Amino acid sequence: MTRFEKIPQHVAIIMDGNGRWAKAHGKERVYGHMHGVESVRRVIKACPKYGIKYLTLYTFSTENWGRPSDEVNALMELMCSSIEGETPELCKQGVAVKILGDRSALSDKVNGSIDYIESQTANGQTLTLMLAFNYSSRSEIVRAVQNIAQKVKNGELNATEISEQMITDNLYTVGVPDPDLVIRTSGECRLSNFFMLQSAYSELYFMDVLWPDFDEAALVDAIEVYNKRDRRFGLVKNEE
Repeated sequence: MTRFEKIPQHVAIIMDGNGRWAKAHGKERVYGHMHGVESVRRVIKACPKYGIKYLTLYTFSTENWGRPSDEVNALMELMCSSIEGETPELCKQGVAVKILGDRSALSDKVNGSIDYIESQTANGQTLTLMLAFNYSSRSEIVRAVQNIAQKVKNGELNATEISEQMITDNLYTVGVPDPDLVIRTSGECRLSNFFMLQSAYSELYFMDVLWPDFDEAALVDAIEVYNKRDRRFGLVKNEE
């Protein structure tokens, strides 16, 4: 197994290209989403091998509700069926699952599945898997500001006490380190309303591979690129 000098503690992936992969195979878009589940399995198994402790997968954005209803319904069903089928194996692998996003718009069935997988995997120690589902970074920021504003209104907090850390503590990712590496598949080069605060100093890597073709070798490629990056966080090297 390849050894690296620098290991990203938290890897976040924008899983893109399922529809194009399906079209290339002469199938409907849902076919690509179904095959994308296998890529999810592969990356979950691979992460602990390379010392990655946190993995976030952007699975469904709030904007995705605008897709054809048949596709949206299929994605919701796929989420539920995947949870039912994958939970025993995730428990065996020591994976703790957390869902990031607005659950208020989700059906009782989907919310029930979410509650089930979070409770069943709560004791996992090997990898923390976060699924950004019905997620919007902009909405997440608004929610954080509203929470803080309510405390100011209630007299629990002075406006001058609001800090970056306080905002961070009101995000879905509270207690989780910011991603060191953000990967987007399919060749598109944008964040698409994903982790806009959390990825302020993340290394970004845009890959041409479509998500259903993403495998351990692709993850290794991304880690290799990460190892070649010089992370300065706005500072300069001493020799400069």
